[in-house]
Amino acid sequence: MSSRKNLSKPSVSRAAAATLRISEVAARVGISSSALRAWEALGLVAPTRTLSRYRLYKEDDVRLLKRAVFLRRARGLNPAAIVHVLKRQGVVSTPAENTASPGLRFRRLRQRKGLSLAQVARATNISVGFLSALERGQMRASIATLRRIARYYDTNILSFFEPAADNSRVVRPSERKVLETTKGVRMELLAWGNTAMEPHLFRVKPGGGSGESYTHEGEEFLHILRGEFEIWLNTDEHYRLKPGDSLYFQSTTPHRWRNPGKTESWLLWINTPPTF
Repeated sequence: MSSRKNLSKPSVSRAAAATLRISEVAARVGISSSALRAWEALGLVAPTRTLSRYRLYKEDDVRLLKRAVFLRRARGLNPAAIVHVLKRQGVVSTPAENTASPGLRFRRLRQRKGLSLAQVARATNISVGFLSALERGQMRASIATLRRIARYYDTNILSFFEPAADNSRVVRPSERKVLETTKGVRMELLAWGNTAMEPHLFRVKPGGGSGESYTHEGEEFLHILRGEFEIWLNTDEHYRLKPGDSLYFQSTTPHRWRNPGKTESWLLWINTPPTF
């Protein structure tokens, strides 16, 4: 009778295990560690963390980063555009999109100020559990909720987009800076830098909306490009808009909105000054 050897394989292969430190990955990809952290903030990669908070990457992350660097050098795309292209190609999956949420920047702001999750939760009237999931990129928040948290940190939603120098006069579609809040709302920034206006292309899926009412300083103009759009101003004004319709209002007016239709709505939405 022949003896049996234990031929069982480990549950996680060496290639799939997260074992690479940030300095190792940066050297192999040919970028700086700070650039690698910027890619993480955009949702391209999502390294695991040790108990000591060190980042650990997989071989799959290295391959993805090399692909991103190639797109930057060969096509001249900025990081946000590269992430958008890879998402469209199906290379970057939905979980990675979540890591690009504003929660990552909220975590940095909170840690920089030396605040606990409980302190921020009390000040913003948002549960500790929700804030924790938002910071880890496991949850998305409505625009109204983002506004409330941003106001607490004395910042605005514009700061969630990838920081950059002044833009050129022309912004190609692939160069737009993209922020997705809830799964149903996508904001594409059309100009940035030293501007007096903050123009966006809003893409709102059926049923998507702002959540609760919110306010901020400034003035707003929106024009419906496709689909339907519903907006409430104060508590007694309600408008249902269709392609070709426009609306102007003061941003200090409490407002909330949603897409009541069956197809995606596209809106040109302009805020001035850029305080959204």
